[in-house]
Amino acid sequence: MSAIIARGRAAGRRLSPTAIVYIALLGVLLVGGILVATVGRNLLSAGNIRDILTGMSVLGFVAIGQSLVVLCGSLDLSVPYVISLTSLLAADLMRGSAANIAVAVLVALAVAAVIGLLNGLIVTKLKVHGFITTLGMGLIVKGYLDTNYKGTSGDVPWEFQLIGATGIGPVPVSTIIMLAVAVLAALMLSRTRIGNHMFAVGGNEQVARLSGIRTASPVVLAHVLCSLTAAFAGLLLASRLGVGSPTVGPQGGYDLLSIAAVVLGGTLLTGGRGSIWGTIGGVAIFAVLDNVMSVLQVNPFAKDIVRGIVIVAAVVVYTSRQVERRRARFGHAADAPPPTTGSAPPPAFVDAAKGERA
Repeated sequence: MSAIIARGRAAGRRLSPTAIVYIALLGVLLVGGILVATVGRNLLSAGNIRDILTGMSVLGFVAIGQSLVVLCGSLDLSVPYVISLTSLLAADLMRGSAANIAVAVLVALAVAAVIGLLNGLIVTKLKVHGFITTLGMGLIVKGYLDTNYKGTSGDVPWEFQLIGATGIGPVPVSTIIMLAVAVLAALMLSRTRIGNHMFAVGGNEQVARLSGIRTASPVVLAHVLCSLTAAFAGLLLASRLGVGSPTVGPQGGYDLLSIAAVVLGGTLLTGGRGSIWGTIGGVAIFAVLDNVMSVLQVNPFAKDIVRGIVIVAAVVVYTSRQVERRRARFGHAADAPPPTTGSAPPPAFVDAAKGERA
């Protein structure tokens, strides 16, 4: 019996966090399907699938950017206010005319990029933690919004609203765009030097610096990209609402939800380990849970309780796996004979020092 348990633990350690989150997603779909069936509904109907994918798109955009920042060992709490600001800028500049769409989108993205650049520079040059930096930047943007906007503003033309209202079969166009952005982010992390540097800086900034990496560049780029993906979310919300709104970002709670999706997807909050596809899996779990609870007409406050339980459970699972891995590595190392002078260190210590990507 103990041998079976040991094999099970070993198999669990071999599974990547990304694999675990998709196994959890299948479990949520199974349980959710049973619960929805009790009220005479089908969780996997075309309408429900469309609702789930629609719910994934906005949070997915924000969570992709948040993943990059967290991988670098930082955070971004300004994203909900960037969402609101870009939705208002775009809607005001469009003024109901399709001819203004390109200019409005470019201006919104440029403003978001500047906010991200400021966040990154303050974190890297002034050595202010990302939590404080982005919290302060978010309050600055919030003050601007509260001063200049008392409600919805602008007019989004019908042509731009099609982005948030149309789809290919049950798959919304907005979700396709979000997944395309996820592919680009995943390719950047796996195929480019700057992506490797993001993992290195998040894993150990001092070691990365001693290895010749300019540690500021990955962090600044991550914050810029995070603000840009938040701007994509703001543009999508503007296309759905037909107007810009100063409260659409904060009311959605996209700062905490995006961090929760990142953690649920297996990315370490301390940085250095994680994946974009794990984050997308975390976003999908939240979207399925929200859809199931909406069908069951669960109290909105109870939804937050369920989300909190899921997040805590995910952290417990990942933490226990890390503890088991360390015990396995250092336990074997302790049983091995001590290295002689000039010999290589035991493999367990080498693996522990190298770290691991998900």
